[in-house]
Amino acid sequence: MAPSSPRRVLVTGATGNVGTALLRRLAREGVAVSGVARRTPSQAPAPERSPGAPVRWHGIDLSAPWAAGALREAMDGVDAVVHLAWRIQPSHDREAMRSVNLGGTRAVLDAAREARVPHLVHASSTGVYAPVPQAEAAAGRKPVVDESWPRTGVPTSGYSRDKVDAEDLLDAFEEAGEAPAVARVRPGLVLQREAGSEIARYFGGPLLPAGLLGGAGRRRTRVLPVLPLPEAFVAPVVHADDLADGLWHLLAAGPERARGAYNVAADDALGPDDIAAGLGARRRVPAPVSLLRSAADASWRARLQPTDPGWVDLAAGTPLLDCSRLKALGWRPTTTARAALDDLVAGMRSGDGAGTPALAPRGALRGRVAV
Repeated sequence: MAPSSPRRVLVTGATGNVGTALLRRLAREGVAVSGVARRTPSQAPAPERSPGAPVRWHGIDLSAPWAAGALREAMDGVDAVVHLAWRIQPSHDREAMRSVNLGGTRAVLDAAREARVPHLVHASSTGVYAPVPQAEAAAGRKPVVDESWPRTGVPTSGYSRDKVDAEDLLDAFEEAGEAPAVARVRPGLVLQREAGSEIARYFGGPLLPAGLLGGAGRRRTRVLPVLPLPEAFVAPVVHADDLADGLWHLLAAGPERARGAYNVAADDALGPDDIAAGLGARRRVPAPVSLLRSAADASWRARLQPTDPGWVDLAAGTPLLDCSRLKALGWRPTTTARAALDDLVAGMRSGDGAGTPALAPRGALRGRVAV
């Protein structure tokens, strides 16, 4: 660990997809970690993917009125805070999600200011960016954008609106001229094997035949005859371990060098043919975005699956990412977008997870129902 690197870090959302990967990365650097989660782990993750160093856990519900005070105590003496906590379910209860996504972000900022934490790294998303022009998206020719692309989000996506509003909170915080220094990461889709069951619950629901999905090693046993996907479904992707390494580069750079926004994605992107092949379809057929949106809307309203139609709009409109700014700090992705998808699908198919409530294996947490 470099002399300027943080020695004590607090991580909110430490039991989730990105949080578990970051704990593994921080353990390699010998960093003392305080983990914040609404539901703290009752058992350690599997040894081969364990965070390694002991984590001091704090059970804090970021939507609670007492959250800022509890966070302030937990932040005492830390060198940096990484704010990862975020809710994407229950998608039918926007108030519940915003109470964490915005109320929780506000509580983290208030606590960090009072604790005089030098550095805060906030997990934003490519979802904050304005949609690409429809003609370019429909042709599958999305632009590669840097952090200056308009940050107006996708209006029909609740996830996107929350991410934009959270960054607005960061803007107001910075304009007040108060510590800490703020860096915000804007990753593409974050995938890893350990998140397979979680993502199946959150986006597929109980009707998703996860055990029948294809993926690496199952090229000859593809179950889906065809999968209709639009040309516009070209998305930036990053493996959770690569995102965790990017977060570490920001922490190691410190509050003087690591400020502002940073895109994070693999050097390649997932196109519709890649997605179809990765999920085990024999072939992909082009389909209009409107068709998928109508199907998602009808099934979501009927509560047959938990993914609201705004996610279709987000997938169709999101740009690809230029990550030069983070690469200037020495970061490089090590996993391709297609390999990251294969890793995720393997986890979805097997039902594996990790030793945290958020990443519980299939069947260990209300089957595959989104919670």
